[in-house]
Amino acid sequence: MPVLRRTPREARVLLSDTSPYGSRVLDVEYDQVATAAYLRTSDGETVAASWVANHQEAPYHADLARLNAGLVPALPSGRTKHPKGRPPLDPRTLEVVWFEEGDGVALMEAGQPLCVIPGWSDMDRGIPGYAREAIGRSPFAFALDDEIDELGPRILQAEAFWSWRRGSGAWEAFQQSLLGHLLSRLGPGGYYWHDIGRQPSRTENGSQPATPAPRPAVPATPATTTPPRREPVVGVSERPARGDRSYNVLSTVGMSCQRMPTVELYEDNVGEHARIELAVATTLPSVQAGRVFPWLAQYPWQAVTSFAPGDNVKWYHEARTFPLGPKWEGVLLLDNPNRLEGPNAPDLTAFSFGGDPVQWLWIVPITEAERQYGKQEGPDALIERLARQGRSWIVGE
Repeated sequence: MPVLRRTPREARVLLSDTSPYGSRVLDVEYDQVATAAYLRTSDGETVAASWVANHQEAPYHADLARLNAGLVPALPSGRTKHPKGRPPLDPRTLEVVWFEEGDGVALMEAGQPLCVIPGWSDMDRGIPGYAREAIGRSPFAFALDDEIDELGPRILQAEAFWSWRRGSGAWEAFQQSLLGHLLSRLGPGGYYWHDIGRQPSRTENGSQPATPAPRPAVPATPATTTPPRREPVVGVSERPARGDRSYNVLSTVGMSCQRMPTVELYEDNVGEHARIELAVATTLPSVQAGRVFPWLAQYPWQAVTSFAPGDNVKWYHEARTFPLGPKWEGVLLLDNPNRLEGPNAPDLTAFSFGGDPVQWLWIVPITEAERQYGKQEGPDALIERLARQGRSWIVGE
């Protein structure tokens, strides 16, 4: 079956736009005959694509010679609203709207949807994007008209989200709301690490991620010379041990400010599963334990994936560099840490954002053998094994 090529040649790039998370790029390419949109990774690999428009008279059938030459495909005459072709796109009228999750994108022309590549479009599975000019379904594009009742509101929601997110005081308002929730559930804050995603997840010499120096738990005022940040902005708040608990709690602040990618591929009720924060309970020094967050806090948006209860994540480097101790090589994420040994975990429920409940996932370090067992037997089997071994959900005990 003919499909869009991953690496079109001899095409002019009308527009190239990188998502606010930096993990996806939309390239719109034109070669006098047709225009297509390509959703690519930051490394240039095409993950999804869509024909956008023909600009010359359409062929009766798919032009295999163009496809084999790696050229932008022209849609057959029976599949386009303008079989004689439409005028070329004017880049000055084009705008890109990224979905909140960062795994989908809309191309707008003069403020109206022209092409949408949602998160479920997938070149490997032969699912293209949606084009306004398309009729019916083809390997190159599905008709946007057929799905506009679903995709139209998604575009409006995305526009509203980014308008709010870029507004003055938006992040600070969210931050204060979440810090207030942590205060009510965990008591006064200690140190606060701001925008930990600025810290490199890897260093040139392979050492463990850097952690910002601890600061009092108040929002920082960014300097005017600070370079543009990459979303999402995530901080970490320390809640020190107090009379009713012998351990510190470190919680992210900001992961739930935006929905995670790919959730709609696995869950019908997306809102129930789309927003999370991460937490770790620990008797280790907070500065040491906090080094686990620069790796995980932006992970869903950088890897274009999602975290769910029971997921395990492999540490990217040697075990000796793992922040929570050299015998561990990954983490298990728990929504109910009380399934393991230890005192009753704090209840962090009842915080919501954007109409969605926010779920806290607790970090428990695991060995590589345990991680592999969880992959093979499932998270419940792994949790039960750890419980039988007397594993505590409090790191350091």
